[in-house]
Amino acid sequence: MVFSSLLFLFIFLPAVLLLYFSSPWRIKNLVLFVTSLIFYAWGEPIYIAIMLLSTITDYFFGLLLGRPNMSAGKRKGIVVVSILINLTLLGFFKYADFLIHNINALLGTSIPPTDLPLPIGISFYTFQSMSYIIDVYRGTAKAQRNWLDFGTFVALFPQLVAGPIVQYSTIAEQLRHRTVTMEMFAEGVQRFIIGLAKKVLLANNIGLLWDGISSNGPDTLTAVTAWIGIIAFAFQIYFDFSGYSDMAIGLGLMFGFRFNENFNKPYSARSITDFWRRWHISLGTWFRDYVYIPLGGNRHGIWKQLRNILIVWLLTGIWHGASWNFLLWGLYFGVVLIFEKWIGLRLLQRVPAWVRHLYAIVLILIGWVFFAFEELPQMGAYFTAMVGANGQPLWDNNSLYLLYTNAVLLILLIAASVPARRSRTIGGGGARLVWHGILFFLSVAYLVDATFNPFLYFRF
Repeated sequence: MVFSSLLFLFIFLPAVLLLYFSSPWRIKNLVLFVTSLIFYAWGEPIYIAIMLLSTITDYFFGLLLGRPNMSAGKRKGIVVVSILINLTLLGFFKYADFLIHNINALLGTSIPPTDLPLPIGISFYTFQSMSYIIDVYRGTAKAQRNWLDFGTFVALFPQLVAGPIVQYSTIAEQLRHRTVTMEMFAEGVQRFIIGLAKKVLLANNIGLLWDGISSNGPDTLTAVTAWIGIIAFAFQIYFDFSGYSDMAIGLGLMFGFRFNENFNKPYSARSITDFWRRWHISLGTWFRDYVYIPLGGNRHGIWKQLRNILIVWLLTGIWHGASWNFLLWGLYFGVVLIFEKWIGLRLLQRVPAWVRHLYAIVLILIGWVFFAFEELPQMGAYFTAMVGANGQPLWDNNSLYLLYTNAVLLILLIAASVPARRSRTIGGGGARLVWHGILFFLSVAYLVDATFNPFLYFRF
């Protein structure tokens, strides 16, 4: 079940809201926990056992860490065992077949792959559960003694399958004490509708353009068409994922939770360093807090800092998927960030703002080519098309046709990439109510006849 579905909008969500707000406080977390399990089990009833196993294991490990007078060695051992269990579960389902295929290719063996589907959201809820154990170990959070509260933290359906990745310390107090005012609920509804419109009206429509271009062989594309394609993909993945994050944050507000922001106008960045402070903020924060800083961060000289950046970005790449293209994607951005840390940012300060912005956008688009193609030969062929080295003209009538027919959509996408400017034009409360009503109506109208409604981040 996805948020951008009629089933969720008109059956599941209204039923959960009615049940939640008609229940006394003492069972509200029970309502959220049970309905979250139903939400998850709707798509993968078998894999709910994996999530419950991770939840129960880390709940008991947290209780052990909360015992007084435990030696430092035992506490560290508990954390190591917990992390190993979590990473083993994640590694088996997400990376086992990748390793098997590469071993077979390297050694000429014929080890059969598992061919198991990836449990939805396992990358997200595993990182959340690990954050709890590490926070308790560090003393930045208290061990949760109520199993239901901890289960609600892990299984909470608004952010269960695609984030944002919620660190336990940020909502520990909200699990026990939260209120929902009319203003907060209305804010949540408005945020959800904005996310729904971004996903359904913008991401889905520009995704059709990308699918049409990418379905052709790269050797048949002109350079202009190839650039149009990757620009379309860049907009699709941004509005797809940020729209889902907006919906998750909005749902959280409806139930009294305030999740941290996950996107902050990333395509307005003027460097790659700036871009990654704005894109998928919760993932970057997680790797900063639990990998980069423990490795030493920037405290032990420039060379170790550059090493730590490279490690973090290799892990970031492979977190997104078990494929060489994701590893290359992480390595690419790691190298660019090292360049900027060493000398690039100083050079960028000497040029006009529009040059810095153009520099960032071009490098971001190049990065999305690594991300979009799992097959390396196809990726290489697309790069060849982008530079006009595939034997095709730089543009043709089809290129101009794609620009002409998608001009209005592309202008809307550019404008919507700067939400602060857009929001100032909406006016007062009444106008905002009408605006959100129109967006919801258009989104539902689209979904009624939609045959194209993918969600890119389900595969991660």
